[in-house]
Amino acid sequence: MSLLDQIASPADLRSLTRDELRTLAEEMRARLVDVCSRTGGHIGAGLGVVELTIALHAAFKTPRDQLVWDVGHQGYPHKLLTGRNAQMETLRQEGGISGFLKRTESEYDTFGAGHAATAISAALGMAAARDINGEQDLKVVAILGDGALSSGLAYEGLNNAGHSDRDIVVVLNDNEMSIAPNVGAMHKYLTSIQRNPLYNRVRTKIGELVDNAPGPVGLIVRKWEESMKSFLTPGVLFEELGFRYFGPIDGHDIDALLETFATVRELGGPRLVHVITQKGKGFPAGEHAGGEKWHALPPGHDPSTGKPRTSVAANAAYTAVFGKALTELAREDGRVVTITAAMPSGTGVAAFAAAHPQRFFDVGIAEGHAVTFAAGLATRGLRPVCAIYSTFLQRAYDNIIHDCAIQSLPVIFAMDRAGLVGEDGETHMGLYDIAYMLAVPNVAVTAPKDGAEMIALLRTGLAHDAGPFSLRYPRDVVPDAVPDVAKIEPVRFGTWEVLRQGTELAILAVGTMVGQALRAAETLADEGLDVTVVNCRFLKPHDEVTLAAILAQHRQILVVEEGTVVNGFGAYIAAVIERHDSTVRVHTHGVPDRIIYAAPRTKQLAALGLDAAGIARRVRALHESEALAG
Repeated sequence: MSLLDQIASPADLRSLTRDELRTLAEEMRARLVDVCSRTGGHIGAGLGVVELTIALHAAFKTPRDQLVWDVGHQGYPHKLLTGRNAQMETLRQEGGISGFLKRTESEYDTFGAGHAATAISAALGMAAARDINGEQDLKVVAILGDGALSSGLAYEGLNNAGHSDRDIVVVLNDNEMSIAPNVGAMHKYLTSIQRNPLYNRVRTKIGELVDNAPGPVGLIVRKWEESMKSFLTPGVLFEELGFRYFGPIDGHDIDALLETFATVRELGGPRLVHVITQKGKGFPAGEHAGGEKWHALPPGHDPSTGKPRTSVAANAAYTAVFGKALTELAREDGRVVTITAAMPSGTGVAAFAAAHPQRFFDVGIAEGHAVTFAAGLATRGLRPVCAIYSTFLQRAYDNIIHDCAIQSLPVIFAMDRAGLVGEDGETHMGLYDIAYMLAVPNVAVTAPKDGAEMIALLRTGLAHDAGPFSLRYPRDVVPDAVPDVAKIEPVRFGTWEVLRQGTELAILAVGTMVGQALRAAETLADEGLDVTVVNCRFLKPHDEVTLAAILAQHRQILVVEEGTVVNGFGAYIAAVIERHDSTVRVHTHGVPDRIIYAAPRTKQLAALGLDAAGIARRVRALHESEALAG
C-alpha cells in the first residue's frame, strides 16, 4: 500500500518522517497526473503546491485551524490529504467532487473559491469572528496564489489585515504564473529579488558565517541579515503594510517549509510567508512549458505529452473563431485594441497579441481595472474590446455602469463562456450576463446564433459609437463552418431575423437556442404543430418592427434563452409585450433560479430542457394547455 493510500486525514501526516513526506509528495504528483489525464482539470497549480500543502496540514492543526485557499485550482493536493483521494476519479464529473473548493464537500474546505483573490478577505473575516467568539487557539491561514496578487481585492485584504493587527497568516505562493504569465509591477518586484545575484550571494555568505560563528556572534550576524533583508527583499513592502515577513522560501523544500510554519504558527499578529513554487512541477509535458497551455487540460489526454489520446473531428470553438476574426478585423481598423484579464489563450486573443502586440493589453486578474482602462482608451477614439469570461465580468459590474454606460463610451464586451460551462461547475457558469447587461442603460446586448453571426455582430459593435456593446457566446464549437471574415457583413443594428414562419405559437430564441428551436420546430411540424422561430440576436435594443408583426400573428410567445429566467430576456420582453398587447401570453424557458452544478454541457442543456427535445416538449405542453383553456 502506498503512503498516500494510508492518509485518511491530515493527522496522519504528523507521524511521518521527513523522508516519508518527500515520498508522499512524489506519490501525490503521480496520482494527480494520472487522474487528470482521464477527468481533465486545472492541473498546473496543484502540482506546484504539493509540498506546500503537505507542510501546511502537518504544521497547522487542521481542521481546527482554518486553511483558506485562494482559487480552487490550488486545491487538488488539499483534496488528496483530506479524505478525498478515493473520490478523485470523480473530479469535475456529475455528482463527483468539485474542481474547486466547496464548503458542502468537506469540513476542510473552509471557503469556496472559484474566482481569484478572495482568500485574504475571507480569512480576515474568519479571524475577526474567532476573536469575537473567544477562540484564541484557532489559527487562520490564507494561501494566496496563482497570480492572485495582481488583483485589487488582494491588496484591499492585505491593507485591512495589516492595519487590524489580528493573528492571521498569509502565504504568498509565488509561481510567476496565474493562468498566463503574471504581469504588472508587483510581479517585477517579486522576481527581481528572487533573481538578484547580489542578494543571493549575500544570503549564502551570511549563512556560512552563521554556521561557523560562535553563538553570540551568530546571533549578531543573523540580526544583521534581517536588517539587510528589509532593504533587499520584497519584505519591506509587506512590513510597511503591517505584516511580519518571512522568505523567500523554496516551496518544494519540505524541511524549510515545516520549520518556517512551525515558527510562524506560534507567533501572533499579521505574518506573511513568501514561498517560491514551480507551476506544473512533476508533469513531464508541462513543467517547462510557457504560457497558459498546461494551466488546465481536457479529459482523455496522454499524461506524458499532454496531447489528446484520440482526435475528434469538429468545427472550431467559438473562442478560436472569435480570436481569429478579431485579429483580422484589427488589420482593417487600426483603432481596434484588445484587453484581457490574465487569459489571452482562454479568451482566444493570444493570436491578436502576436499579430498586434502594441494594441494588446493583459492587465492581470483585474477585471474592474480592465473595464475602466478600456473606457479610458475609448475616450481617445480607439475601439477597445474587453475579452473576459461572463463569470469574471461580473466582478466589474460597477465599472461597466459607472465608467462605460453613463459616459456612453464605445467599449465592446466579448463575453466568452456565456451560458452553461459543463465541468467547470457553479462558480464559472455564465448565466447572469443577459440579466445584468439588460439592466444597464446605453448598452447594446447581443447574442449570435452561430460563428458567422458572431463575427457579423462584432463588426456591428466596432462600428457602433453610441455606447457599450456586449456580445455573448458559449463554451462550445460553432454549429457550422465559418466563412472568411472579409465575406461577412455586419448585422443591421437592432434587428431580429425570422427564420421560420408558422401559424401557431412563436418562439423568440436567443443565441445558442436558435438552432435548438429550429430543430424543435421541425419535430413539431411532423406532429402537425406549425411554429414560428425568431432569431433575437439583439436583446437590447429589440426589433420593434419584427416584434409588432409577431404580435399581430400570434397569441402565445415562448422565449428561450441559455441564461437565468430571473430578470432575463424573457422577463424583459414580456414587460415590453405587456405594454403593446396585454392579451398575448408570454412564457419563459431558460435556466431556473437555482445553482447549476458540474456535468457535461450537453447533459446540462438536456436536463434543463434547453435542447431541441426539451423545447419541443415545452411547446406541446403550452399547446395542450391552450387547447384545454379554449
